Amino acid sequence: MRPAHPDRYKWVALSNATLAVLLATLDGSITIIAMPDIFRGIHLDPLIPSNSFYLLWMILGYLVVTSVLIVSLGRLGDMVGRVKIYNLGFVIYTVASLLLAIDWMDGRRGATYLIVMRIVQGVGGACLLANAAAIIADAFPANQRGMALGINNVVGVSGTFIGLVLGGILAPIDWRLVFLISVPVGVAGTIWAYAALRELSTPRRARVDWAGNLTFALGLILLMVAVTYGIRPAGGHPIGWGSPRVLTLLAGSLASLVAFVVIERRVKDPMFRLPLFRIRAFTFGTLSTFLSSVSRGGLMFMLIIWLQGIWLPQHGYSFTETPLWAGISMLPLTIGLLVAGPTSGYLSDRFGARPFATSGMVLTAIGFGLLMLLPTDFDYPVFGAILFLIGASMGLFASPNRAAVMNALPRADRGAGGAMNQTFQNSAQVLSIGIFFTLMIVGLASTLPTTLSAGLQAHGVDPATAHQVGALPPVSILFAAFLGYNPVQHLLGGHTLSTLSAHDQSVLTGSSFFPHLISGPFQDGLHAAFSFAIVACLVAAGASLLRGGRMVHDDEQELQQPQGASCRSSGTASPRSASVTASAPSSSIRSTTPSSRR
Repeated sequence: MRPAHPDRYKWVALSNATLAVLLATLDGSITIIAMPDIFRGIHLDPLIPSNSFYLLWMILGYLVVTSVLIVSLGRLGDMVGRVKIYNLGFVIYTVASLLLAIDWMDGRRGATYLIVMRIVQGVGGACLLANAAAIIADAFPANQRGMALGINNVVGVSGTFIGLVLGGILAPIDWRLVFLISVPVGVAGTIWAYAALRELSTPRRARVDWAGNLTFALGLILLMVAVTYGIRPAGGHPIGWGSPRVLTLLAGSLASLVAFVVIERRVKDPMFRLPLFRIRAFTFGTLSTFLSSVSRGGLMFMLIIWLQGIWLPQHGYSFTETPLWAGISMLPLTIGLLVAGPTSGYLSDRFGARPFATSGMVLTAIGFGLLMLLPTDFDYPVFGAILFLIGASMGLFASPNRAAVMNALPRADRGAGGAMNQTFQNSAQVLSIGIFFTLMIVGLASTLPTTLSAGLQAHGVDPATAHQVGALPPVSILFAAFLGYNPVQHLLGGHTLSTLSAHDQSVLTGSSFFPHLISGPFQDGLHAAFSFAIVACLVAAGASLLRGGRMVHDDEQELQQPQGASCRSSGTASPRSASVTASAPSSSIRSTTPSSRR
């Protein structure tokens, strides 16, 4: 195939990279809604306590792998070629998607196979996510990167919510379609990438930082595993954060990450480019990325539980229908992202990222505050309008912030720097899930046992059984609502229900008993989770405000002056914000404020 014209090539790079990011992020959420059908398909009950491991790792395994590997693969892209690692990612992702669709085993063996293949799929997704932004930044001039990276980033974020709807549509037909749908798209994307993409960066051969890679991976894995055990009951407590297992995992994680920092400061070719944090725009942009992702990561799960466990059943939807309709009900959030993201990215090319990213986080905090004011049985138009506001606010932040981070990076470090930013984002999503679930469980544990026991006894359940069900960990009830099961029917079982009158059976398993029962305790937990999200958004807004004036790394001057570093600055940006990394002595960064560009 003939090389595309330079002006045409940038759109080829953007469209292919955006397709890749959409696939990679979509697969992080498509299984969430499809989980009931997947577990029914392999004949395994995910709500049995001994099976909760499979449930959690089916959800979180993909995110954990991408979080752990993105930095290493971004650094590897800088060393051997970003397009080479990116294209390999398309191959791995597509093959793993096909293998996921042909699981022939049942029970725990079938679940283990799916988790392993999800991990392999996560490796492919990490290759794509680690290098997509750098490929786009290489292809576009600085004055168009905000728009281009804005489109890419917003499509990636919206892919998380699109996956919910797609999973709800495909899984009831056949759970294998959830994985199979990615295969033809992946094949087309792979062929397109190998035929059309070309390497615009200059690979820099360096030694592989094995010690840094291992300690970083071990530290993150131990932390993510601690999160999965922290939200499960342990030692008679509703959560396990104080258990010896979790404390040991956290201590091991801290020790590994401290060792990682020490290694990175001494090794000749470090995986994690610590000197990049001397660049003010990169540091505060990455901190904003982390905090915004912490506020957003658990939001999806809270909204799903709210919709599936309470609101949709109250409005006549059966529990088996709620997963699909929960995804559809959250579409205003996706629409808001898609409307505001590219627009704010385009405007940030002219006026800088700071006003858009900062106001985006403030408006997101306002959106969370408005959700807290809603009753659990809300009017949907009001709920949809708030979701649109939150989505538009996130888009207002995400596009300019990502463009500002990538613009501030020297050309030679865009793979590693972009991957570092993506790692903070993905890791924050997993941490956010742990934090949101913990706050929700603590809120439920204070009132739910008494409320649930009294409600069951009022409808004929004997006191011993009612107390036993009421004493079950709140996480079991959350998972039941989250997976679209009828929680009361699942908790009581057929034998207990058969001893009740037809009227009591109908009431207990109907669509209104459980939602009304859980509304009060759930709202307490929801307020705690959203209060945390508001604080995270406001701190992210403060970090965004501290990023300094508009800063753009000057690629042309870097190429013209390969032996020396220069910085052109004007406006309010501090000299420190334009620091040049030791690893990229040829870098040149210019910092401008909006006024100096007009």
